[in-house]
Amino acid sequence: MGHLVDRRTLLRAGLGAGAGALAGFPMRGASAQGDAVRWAYLVPGFTVLIARYMQQKKLGEAPGVGLAAPNEYATVSTYYNDFAAGNYDVCIGSWDVFAQRFEAGVPIRMLCTITTASMISILTGEPSIRGIPDLKGKTLAAPQSTGTFRMVSSLIKERYGLELGRDINIQGVDNPASSMTMVLANRADAGLSWEPNISAALARRKDLSLIFNAGNVYREISGGAELPYFGIAVRRELAERDPERVRRIRAAFETAINGIIADPKEAVSLVADSAGAPAPVLLDALTSKRLSFRFGSMASAEERAQMTKAGEFLKRNGLLKQSIDPGFFIAS
Repeated sequence: MGHLVDRRTLLRAGLGAGAGALAGFPMRGASAQGDAVRWAYLVPGFTVLIARYMQQKKLGEAPGVGLAAPNEYATVSTYYNDFAAGNYDVCIGSWDVFAQRFEAGVPIRMLCTITTASMISILTGEPSIRGIPDLKGKTLAAPQSTGTFRMVSSLIKERYGLELGRDINIQGVDNPASSMTMVLANRADAGLSWEPNISAALARRKDLSLIFNAGNVYREISGGAELPYFGIAVRRELAERDPERVRRIRAAFETAINGIIADPKEAVSLVADSAGAPAPVLLDALTSKRLSFRFGSMASAEERAQMTKAGEFLKRNGLLKQSIDPGFFIAS
């Protein structure tokens, strides 16, 4: 085990740009730490808040949980691809990505949700743009390669009858922070992003305004239902091998989410500025409810029904081929 190299070491050495850079390096996790459950988080981003909170509160060390020290990723595609490949066991990510991977045959299952789509917004600095219809013929900066972009495109098409890329011009960017940079520099009429990037932009320019919120629009078209966004998925082999442990892991995440909601100031103090935004900005995102944590266990029939309904929205917009299979959920 003396030759073990973890992902954080590789990233700092500049070798973490893709999965190929890890060839020949065993992942830190079960093989290196007995039966410890491997998990990971993305930097920058709000998943840092969850990971640091879990570690500082020692929730992963609770009896029967046994989470290893999490691996740190800087590239979204590598993060999801390594989970799909089985290089770690528990992933914090967008539920629609998990549903698409499950539909494609990846052996993963949905454990719980932790946020709603209310953390996704479009903002503008143009006083003449008061809503999405005013964007017709104008330019929206957006990370086109993300599932979030496809989800928002579907929401805008259903609610406003406008198509991104046809009725609204798209300025593609590499990441959600860059879309805010384009707006701040007056190089796009509006920008699509999610927290804490939205709050960071609002802190820099007081003239910016929100003209679209994904959670609000979904509630309008669905009769008041919530649209889940980030959640926790686990590898199927772990769920089948040790269902009681998986239940304890779910309980640990529930404790973390409830703790962050109860005392956001303390939670932010555990992260400092490592989430990619200054601590005051992250705190503002939480207290303003633009970053809205909400725990939903897939052991709840109501939560499963809500996600199944959201799955029908994805299906009719071509983001899923089939209705969500009940086997996607860890329902106990």
